[in-house]
Order: sequence, then C-alpha cells, then structure tokens
Amino acid sequence: MEIVFPLHPRTRKMISKYNLGRYIERGKGILAADAVGYLDCLQLESRAKLIMTDSGGLQEESCILGVPCITLRENTERPETLEVGSNTLIGKEYHKLIDYVGRSLRKGNNWKNPYGDGRTAKRIVGIIQNDGGSTKCVE
Repeated sequence: MEIVFPLHPRTRKMISKYNLGRYIERGKGILAADAVGYLDCLQLESRAKLIMTDSGGLQEESCILGVPCITLRENTERPETLEVGSNTLIGKEYHKLIDYVGRSLRKGNNWKNPYGDGRTAKRIVGIIQNDGGSTKCVE
C-alpha cells in the first residue's frame, strides 16, 4: 500500500529542520507530495483506503466519502465522526498506530453519514418553487 503524504510548507520545513526526510523517501512506500488544492485533495481522499490526519475538515470529508479516518490528536471538534464510527482518535498512542490502521481497515465503512444525504439544496429549491413567493426573507 502506498502512502501519499501531501506536505504543507510548514511541515516540509520541520521535516528538513529535524532531518526526517529519510523516513519519507519514495522507495519506502511514501510519496511526499507538495500541498494540493481542495479539489485535488478531495480526489485523493475519495481514492484512499484510510486517511490519517490532524485536520477537522478531513475528518468530516472522510466520513462523507466513506473512508475510515485515524485522527492524530487528543480531541476532535467533529465528535459525530466518532459516534458513527468513521473516525478513531489515537492521541499520543502512536505506538499503537499499526494496530489502529488494521482495525480501521477491517471495520469497513458501514456508518451512516451524520451530515445528511447530500440533497438539502434540492429540497430547498423545491420548497421555494412550491411556495409561490409567500416566503419572506428575514433581515
């Protein structure tokens, strides 16, 4: 399994500062890539088998896309991802990371999306169209 590691410029700077580049060489199964834009990031996420992150946004997106997530933090502002089982917090238990990866890959993606079914805009348009113009905007 190849690991794609999009590097934020600050992360790349710290890797260089602490001489950690040898751990992310291409030959070791890790592709260190430049930071990617939002749409490219979504495409990478949608093709992933697993996402490891410290980003709240990626926790949410992985849940919606049906990709298991491991969050490398002590807490999350996305507790709904924990409740539905799409996300696992590992805190400082980095020594258990391989175990968490195996568990996350085995459990699959049979959670219910807590963010809805993706049809909210269509419903809103339907309500507006069927309303006949009687809805007033609140200022």
